[in-house]
Amino acid sequence: MTSTTTATTLHPQFRPPPHTRAPRRLRSYSLPCTSYSARTRFSVHAAAASTSAPAQREAGSSVPWGCEIESLESAASLERWLTASGLPEQRMALQRVDVGERGLVALTNVRNGEKLLFVPPSLVISADSEWSNREVGDVMKSYSVPDWPLLATYLISEASLEGSSRWSSYIDALPRQPYSLLYWTRTEIDAYLVASPIRERAISRIGDVIGTYNDLRDRIFSKHPELFPEEVYNMENFRWSFGILFSRLVRLPSMDGKVALVPWADMLNHNPEVDAFLDFDKSSQGIVFTTDRSYQPGEQVFISYGKKSSGELLLSYGFVPKEGTNPNDSVEFSVSLNKSDDCYREKLQALKRHGLSESESFPLRVTGWPVELMAYAFLVVSPPDMIQRFEEMAVAASNKSSSKPAVNYPELDEQALQFILDCCESNITKYTKYLEGAKGSPQVSINSKQANRTLLLKQLARDLCISERRILYRAQYILRRRLRDMRAGGELKALSLFSGLRKFFK
Repeated sequence: MTSTTTATTLHPQFRPPPHTRAPRRLRSYSLPCTSYSARTRFSVHAAAASTSAPAQREAGSSVPWGCEIESLESAASLERWLTASGLPEQRMALQRVDVGERGLVALTNVRNGEKLLFVPPSLVISADSEWSNREVGDVMKSYSVPDWPLLATYLISEASLEGSSRWSSYIDALPRQPYSLLYWTRTEIDAYLVASPIRERAISRIGDVIGTYNDLRDRIFSKHPELFPEEVYNMENFRWSFGILFSRLVRLPSMDGKVALVPWADMLNHNPEVDAFLDFDKSSQGIVFTTDRSYQPGEQVFISYGKKSSGELLLSYGFVPKEGTNPNDSVEFSVSLNKSDDCYREKLQALKRHGLSESESFPLRVTGWPVELMAYAFLVVSPPDMIQRFEEMAVAASNKSSSKPAVNYPELDEQALQFILDCCESNITKYTKYLEGAKGSPQVSINSKQANRTLLLKQLARDLCISERRILYRAQYILRRRLRDMRAGGELKALSLFSGLRKFFK
């Protein structure tokens, strides 16, 4: 991992991590969304908010609490407070590590399948946690604010109270500026992520966070200015609190899916090849994780943040795993209908009836591509005489059918694979152009204060692009080989037929 931190641990999405929910649709990765649930009166105005003034603030600004991301002093203070507050003796210690700057290291031999950690529920922050400022908590709950924005506000409320908050030692150990794309400026996103599909998700996420803050401000904060002063409840502080939630919030399956911040546990760093995750253990009455491998004394202990692509890890945690080390890596692969197609309208209508559009994205992996992508490609290349099959192709592309219709149109195989190959090679060109420093890319000014940060962002973007292009190269190789074999088979068949006819006419 390039720049993971101890601040980056568990699952950031506004939904349970992959190991706790039903398999997601393969059609595309869902975008995180801060939109409120139907039971509330809130709405998010992300599009309008994305160009608001707070989004253009200098990325180097920071909140007045927390610590430098590599600080061990505040983390040691946190450990002392946790111990005094009921954290049982641990078999791991917080140390400076090679992967993650800070991390938990085994103190003794740890066996595969062993339960570690043991954080009691009393030391977990959730939507049920008691507010130090009860008036603020009562107002927030009276508006039925959902868990994510409620917890973001809770963090700011507790942080602003400093030493009078029960959680002050925990907040002091949180990074003052989390590694997160929330801290990238729009200019940086446009310049460095121009080749990656994660760019659109980064823009969307920032817009969602800004929209959520604006909604809270307009509907709650402005009506209670004595409880929610702007110098505390502002966009900069909400960017911090959402950055913390994205990088640390976990859903606990055995506690009815409750989302929570788990102090101490969130010092564990991610390893893409680890499958261990946090949950509540009824027998020990604590938050634990069961190891999936053994550890020697002094060895860093890892956990899984979920089966995430490198782009998703950068989006929420601010790091990209070392090339070739992420078995869950994928890239969003975009395909579109051809507007000059004689059947464009009929194909588009078939797609829309099943929740799809003329342009769609599918997860492309090193190991291959989903059948939904192949179904979409069949629809794109199908001729007018197959109009009766458009509907079933659209159903297969949407993955909405429980009967899982077969995606098999042998007469279209070659054209569909060629279509995917053309799209693949177009994407490779885009990545190569960026990596080679193509002309026309926006330039980000560098001063002495921002120089190191700019170099870091450039390196992260480069690592991501190399990782995603590697997947496209693999797909290109497979597609070319399949097409070559298909065409060679066709030529052999034609030669065989010609030879037979020649013998017949003899």
